[in-house]
Amino acid sequence: MAVGVFDSGLGGLTVLDAVSRELPDVPFVYFGDNAHAPYGVRDSDDIYRLTTSAVERLWDAGCDLVILACNTASAAALRRMQESWIPPEKRVLGVFVPLIEALTERQWGDNSPPREVAVKHVALFATPATVSSRAFQRELAFRAIGVDVEAQPCGGLVDAIEDGDEILAEALVRSHVEALQRRMPTPEAAILGCTHYPLVQEAFQSALGADVKVYSQADLVAASLQDYLGRHPKMIGSGTESMFLTTGDPQRVSNKATQVLRRKITFQSA
Repeated sequence: MAVGVFDSGLGGLTVLDAVSRELPDVPFVYFGDNAHAPYGVRDSDDIYRLTTSAVERLWDAGCDLVILACNTASAAALRRMQESWIPPEKRVLGVFVPLIEALTERQWGDNSPPREVAVKHVALFATPATVSSRAFQRELAFRAIGVDVEAQPCGGLVDAIEDGDEILAEALVRSHVEALQRRMPTPEAAILGCTHYPLVQEAFQSALGADVKVYSQADLVAASLQDYLGRHPKMIGSGTESMFLTTGDPQRVSNKATQVLRRKITFQSA
């Protein structure tokens, strides 16, 4: 009865932690493609190839439903996967839609026409690949009208977070926020469009100021997954064991993951 959670590295652990709290009886299989991280600097074909390979491994582990807890993979690969690759008995869901539905105050599954929303000026912080895909803007346009989105590619930030370099990560956050504010001085809301970024959410909030509402994804995805599985209980796969898989060095990745989640995490080779 396992559900898969995929990320290019360790950022998806923020999502895993939240969904595990929300659904404590569901075993989760986490796959980190640490050998090929970060995805944010790769082209769309490369991201598609790596993402489909990881999803197939999670299917092999008994996960009929896989969450792409990676905004870059969701932005650059998910639509193509859904249109031509995923078999009818499987599901692969991204992390954009729950975030956008929270921003636009729409219920999960609300397919009514786009409408005016209260927030008009939105800052998006994401990897270069996510920004260039314009997937966030495309999904937002399905649900809201009249929203101005200013996107800031945050080069180097994922590497700094994965390396545990807090000083560099905070400096990069300040630099990226300042760059965005030169184009949009007073955003009303900010989207942390990478699952690594909740690990430096306080730095984003500090740089943006208390008046800017900062949205991150983990808790929103967890609530949406609980709702989805309530409506589609058969999508919980045959797997019965929680596990952590990586394409990288299991010991090194385990040590980093333990630091991120502040509990013992043991990865095995994928």
